Amino acid sequence: MTISRVLLSLLFISSFCLAADKPRVFATDSKSWEIAGGFGGTNNGFGGAVKGGARPQTAEIIKTFGERCLGVTVNMKQEKADYVVLLDHEGGKGYALKDNKFAVFNKDGDSIASGSTRSLGNAVKDACAAIMKDVAK
Repeated sequence: MTISRVLLSLLFISSFCLAADKPRVFATDSKSWEIAGGFGGTNNGFGGAVKGGARPQTAEIIKTFGERCLGVTVNMKQEKADYVVLLDHEGGKGYALKDNKFAVFNKDGDSIASGSTRSLGNAVKDACAAIMKDVAK
């Protein structure tokens, strides 16, 4: 066996071992709803509109975990996860007032962290930090 094949084999084995040691995270949202609208009128008429509905962000949450939390593996099976992260995007308040709330639970269902941030990225970053701190214990 050549040296390059040995090195390639060792690299593959070490990357597999590193991936196996990462905690598994099940990330989900709380099925947030957002509604907005307005009405108005005069003596000559009346009008208005309402729009809104569910704003699921699960795919965006998973993508953001992949970008900002390299120390975990995102898993789509909650029963296989070491941690569950619930993110709640609060809409309908205007751009500057939106909050992203998060809660992190360990495998036993105990809450290990929660908080609120202005951006989804910061919510993921804070949730990731809580997971990494808990793993280090």
